[in-house]
Amino acid sequence: MDFNAMLNRVIRAARLDVSLYNEVEADTSLNREALTVVIIVTILSAVGGFVGSLLLRVGIVPAILGLAWAIIWGIAGYYVWAYLTWYIGTRVFKGTAEPDELLRTLGYAYGPRVLGMLAVIPCVGGIAALIGAIWSLVTGVFAVREALDTTTGNAVITVLIGWAVLFIVSLVVGGILGAGALGIGALSGSLQ
Repeated sequence: MDFNAMLNRVIRAARLDVSLYNEVEADTSLNREALTVVIIVTILSAVGGFVGSLLLRVGIVPAILGLAWAIIWGIAGYYVWAYLTWYIGTRVFKGTAEPDELLRTLGYAYGPRVLGMLAVIPCVGGIAALIGAIWSLVTGVFAVREALDTTTGNAVITVLIGWAVLFIVSLVVGGILGAGALGIGALSGSLQ
């Protein structure tokens, strides 16, 4: 895997280069690279959140649990979002694509989420992470539009529905796990 070529593709995706999304959609050899982008971006963003949590003195156990959750959900969420987007786009809007095409294009669309690593910067870090998330939604629209061969309007609706479902699932699962993390954090605090 050529890291420079991968980085170039991520930058082109972030710049909303439509030709990049068409190249990635058609190139089945980029499956592993798209997943690598997601993994790298997720880890960098999660580490930013982890260090930010430590700076806010939330405690080491909750910070570690948050790090683990961010990595696991970041990667799992990529698959959920891609398959959900594929399902909505092909069933509701009659787009044409295979799931792998969305996995590849959305993998590169994850690139702007790397701004989450700036969460270590007080005040500004959270804003940077939010900008990265919104930017990733925008790149996701381009990725979905090109992968599904659909209109921009259909791509926007598909991405927003998929993102909303993903957000709700994230809140539910995070809430369930978060209650356990708070319990573990409280327990570890009482043991010190």
